[in-house]
Amino acid sequence: MSNENAVVYFDEIITECGFKIGHATLNKAAALNALDLQMIRLLTPQLEKWQQDPKIAMVFLDGSGERAFCAGGDIVSMYKSMQASQADKESSEAANQLALQEFFTEEYQLDYLIHTFSKPVLIWGNGIIMGGGLGLMSGGSHRVVTENSRIAMPEISIGLYPDVGGSYFLNQMPAGNGLFLGLTGASINATDALYSHLADYFVPQDAKATLFARLLSANWQEELLHQTLTSICDDFHSLHFGQLPQGNLQENQQWLTTLAAQTDVVAAVDYIMSANAGDNKWLNKAQKTLSAGSPITANLVFEQLHRGKGMSLAACFQMELGLSCKCGEFGEFQEGVRALMIDKDNQPNWRYKSVEQVPQATIDYFFADIWSQDSHPLAQLNAG
Repeated sequence: MSNENAVVYFDEIITECGFKIGHATLNKAAALNALDLQMIRLLTPQLEKWQQDPKIAMVFLDGSGERAFCAGGDIVSMYKSMQASQADKESSEAANQLALQEFFTEEYQLDYLIHTFSKPVLIWGNGIIMGGGLGLMSGGSHRVVTENSRIAMPEISIGLYPDVGGSYFLNQMPAGNGLFLGLTGASINATDALYSHLADYFVPQDAKATLFARLLSANWQEELLHQTLTSICDDFHSLHFGQLPQGNLQENQQWLTTLAAQTDVVAAVDYIMSANAGDNKWLNKAQKTLSAGSPITANLVFEQLHRGKGMSLAACFQMELGLSCKCGEFGEFQEGVRALMIDKDNQPNWRYKSVEQVPQATIDYFFADIWSQDSHPLAQLNAG
């Protein structure tokens, strides 16, 4: 259906009963399928077309290669956009801000489309799933993880924050899980993803072809599309449930519940950093990432989750668009990407040296409204 060398590959596969499966594959394996604007502009209209096509029973979204579903947004391209045309600094900054606004607006529109898609969307979450990849995955109606799944929102390391709906889905997790993952960028596996409501089913990677064959042989009926897919996924999950790896979140739930009770970001960070990790490599790494991360991001994470409680998905995306544009303007994001991805010196020069030093006025700046409700670029999202 589309060029296999394209950055997103599309196919329509006819099932035995005459319905079709819309198959979309992120196709930048060498870049771990990092999401860029070109990919977003291919995915959105194709998904809209499939949603309207009565012969499409479901959508199957995966990533090429064995290493990643999607390792996040293409932040190197964003960095180059933010750094471009320094000769004419004032007009350059305006143009770069517009480019960032354009990217985040269209990314969040795509994420929201997946969340609200009228037909089932199966996300095959094999390998690395980070940042923007989690934005795609979190919206799927049927989210599958494998023994290779490694999921994280590591934005604290680059001076951003867990966007792509993180204000919503991190708040849907058991107490303290979302705050911990947002503050530490900790990596979780399939077991943790199921426990924290980021995934619905576990299916080993080598069973993918068998699952797809089952989808093709299913008796799809227009009124029972979701039920049919759920039944198939349940069967595969039950068959392979015993192969799940050992997780970390559930066994630390009591400690995480106490984290959720901390009343401010300073107390929350102190609580994590004072934990006796011992020989727990997972917690050790989480503490190191938090310690080296952006103090501004830590404040943003705490505040976004506090504000996001009870907000609709649409309202969360609208809040995050303003936050993301402010991150592109402030400079912390650029510095984080420079240190991690460009110069790779891993020595970011954060604006403030500790969480305590970040002024409330700085946090207020990030959350200040840029647009009126009517003029918001995401005003068309259903706020109900």
